[in-house]
Amino acid sequence: MSFWNSAIGGMIGFSLGGPIGALIGSVIGSKFGAKRSSHGSGGRFTSNQQQQAAFFAALFACLAKLAKADGVVSKDEVEKVDVFIKERFKFPPEQRQFAIQVFNQAKDDNVSYEEYATQLGSLLSSNKNALVVFYELLFELAMADGVLDGAEEELLQKTPLIFGIDQSLFIQLKEKFTGSSSDPYKILGVDVNQPFSEIKKVYRKKRREFHPDTLISKGLPDELLEKAKERFIEIQQAYEILEKKNSQ
Repeated sequence: MSFWNSAIGGMIGFSLGGPIGALIGSVIGSKFGAKRSSHGSGGRFTSNQQQQAAFFAALFACLAKLAKADGVVSKDEVEKVDVFIKERFKFPPEQRQFAIQVFNQAKDDNVSYEEYATQLGSLLSSNKNALVVFYELLFELAMADGVLDGAEEELLQKTPLIFGIDQSLFIQLKEKFTGSSSDPYKILGVDVNQPFSEIKKVYRKKRREFHPDTLISKGLPDELLEKAKERFIEIQQAYEILEKKNSQ
């Protein structure tokens, strides 16, 4: 993630604008001072660089808002975020520090969860699968203690609509993380009464969309590919169950 150095990070924040850009710029500024790059307006940054920067800043900002949804960020929630950073993303020290600073600043700022999510949804409007991965990561953290708090649930229910993704994902992920369902039909987003030929078409489309190579080409950060691979395998396994059932 080359954009995390002070000059590039600051200028990408400037070029993004909005609450996410302001957050990146503020954190970079507080740590490194008002350092600026010779890239001027930031127009030379690729869309992938900007999307990756936005993705991570928005992720830790939204995690902060979820953690504080019940009014207070507990010690347990802070520890969960730290484990998330170390074990899920395996960030080196400087990037870990940046993520923690984003989290700490966002939990106390006046920007709402919806504002951060709306800007990210707009920036990644042509990359819905990256938004699905983002949404699942939020759900994973919210459910890390096995309990979905009412305030957290309300925010997570709003998110698919904000992102313009399948609203049934809320139920799918809630069932997945509570261990109450591993229904292959729900994983694929198909109906039990659909002909298998239609199910196969849906599977092929999802398989293509969530293939790691596809997501890499659309700018999904390397640190999130493991999550995308999990989703890809889940889709594959669900289809194999239905394929076996259809052949009997």
